[in-house]
Amino acid sequence: MNRFAYTLALLATSLFVSNSLSAQPLPPYEPVTAERLQSPEEDNWLMYRGTYDAQGYSTLDQINTENVDKLEMVWSFSTGLREGHQAPPIVNNEFMYITTPQNHLLALNAKTGDLLWRYQRYLPDDLQQFHPTNRGVALYENLVFMATVDAYLVALDAVTGELVWEVPVEDYYAGYYMTLAPLVADGKVMVGVSGGEMGIRGFVAAYDPMNGEELWKRYTIPAPGEPGSESWPGDTWKTGGVPVWITGSYDPELNMTYWGTGNGGPWMGDVRPGDNLYSTSVIAIDAGNGEIMAHHQYHWNDSWDWDEVSTPMLIDYQREGETVKGIVHAGRNGYLWFLNRTADSIGFEDATPYVYQEVFTSIDPVTGRPEYDMSKKPGTGKSADFCPSLWGGKDWPPEAFNPELRLLFIPANENLCSTMEGEEAQYSPGRSYMGRAESDNGGFFIRDGAEHIGELQAWNVDTGERVWTTTFESQNWGPVLATAGNLVFMGGTNDRKFRAFDARTGEILWEQPTNSGVIGVPVTYRIDGVQYVAVLSGWGVDAQREQNLINMVREKQTYVPQGGVLWVFALEE
Repeated sequence: MNRFAYTLALLATSLFVSNSLSAQPLPPYEPVTAERLQSPEEDNWLMYRGTYDAQGYSTLDQINTENVDKLEMVWSFSTGLREGHQAPPIVNNEFMYITTPQNHLLALNAKTGDLLWRYQRYLPDDLQQFHPTNRGVALYENLVFMATVDAYLVALDAVTGELVWEVPVEDYYAGYYMTLAPLVADGKVMVGVSGGEMGIRGFVAAYDPMNGEELWKRYTIPAPGEPGSESWPGDTWKTGGVPVWITGSYDPELNMTYWGTGNGGPWMGDVRPGDNLYSTSVIAIDAGNGEIMAHHQYHWNDSWDWDEVSTPMLIDYQREGETVKGIVHAGRNGYLWFLNRTADSIGFEDATPYVYQEVFTSIDPVTGRPEYDMSKKPGTGKSADFCPSLWGGKDWPPEAFNPELRLLFIPANENLCSTMEGEEAQYSPGRSYMGRAESDNGGFFIRDGAEHIGELQAWNVDTGERVWTTTFESQNWGPVLATAGNLVFMGGTNDRKFRAFDARTGEILWEQPTNSGVIGVPVTYRIDGVQYVAVLSGWGVDAQREQNLINMVREKQTYVPQGGVLWVFALEE
């Protein structure tokens, strides 16, 4: 389907791509108000990480360390699609919403698993999908929102699936696409754009949730004359990347949203000398007007593909007897960062490596700016080895935090490293603009003597010390859920298992093999007094790409089947 025909198809058929397949006896739909989003009920899971602070924590404790071994599957649902299933099930009473690769949006009965309706987006044939996935929906009033891979924002009726409105966020033909779950805050629905590997100029934009009108748009690369523009030479700002892959967090008291940003483009920093603001940073954006109020750059002039796009976690922690209003981030660059936040600043507190990291030689104790071993920094025509690998100590899968135990749980990868060399890149709209030379083994190796790769780590945020580590032979791509039952739930390994851990010790208390690798975001909810745990299984995207490289450098070959299935568990009746 060419672009003209694609546009006509959208206009002609958009009202008919969703159809109700099952009429279920559900309670009346309760609109998701601003008040409910700010103080969500513990029975529901209303947004990407459950709450605005992005802690991935539930106060439900019916399932706990004493009985989790009695957990069993109560229903499942096959999506019928391949590739990476990474979305959390979003639950509003008995209504559940999941998204899949190829931009299907499914509404299910959260108690029985019956399909209520399915929206399938028509995608153009000339669309390049570097990351065929979608990371979920947002809810507001009677609407459900999805950001699409062809760079549209879509609003559907939450009960019927009828298309209410859709707006183009950018032009997919120029390399823009979206994979994140939208964020609804301050009466706006916000999205960020992917496509940094194709020479885009990243941004976050806000829309009126009722009609799709654009309310503000804030670029993550400053134009000439704007603050930070001096850090981009010449016209490099026009195609410098800095995408926003993952949903932001929100502080209602400050009316501030926080977003992690990706690396600059092309990948080699020597073609864009300078710090390249606001790449590989956390930025604070005023939800009211879209102004960037503050930032912290985790590392400057990135040449390692270390995106720092994970949802910034808003956690208050202790330092020297004082409570710090904080931001905590397990960086792709291998460091665990503790920052502070105010209405107009983000400050540095401290940072420590949580995996082996050989690039940073020091970190300024006041600013947090790292210095580099330049022999570990690849460039155009210059090869370099570095650890952690280009996928980092932790990629996009989110951490979780238990505020009662004061423990942060990090899904980490240790002992993986990369070899990278840059080559000259020519910009062409919508085409790869990475400037990375190909290598025989994908530029990937495992440290000598390594006996494991994947880890689940627990860190005390008040002392800054690691409390325990559970290791896996496999790499780990598992998003984390923490609960008041002193449990941590995570999949992520190539053995297809979904597990429950004792949050205090890291001991595996329960595990369930699934159909595929689990790279979906787990959630928990409660209906009629019964607590459920739900997660999408469906291996693909970078987890599969990394597996292919591991197979190249190891004698052991591991095959992980694909196919999306939603698994829902509860205690034996």
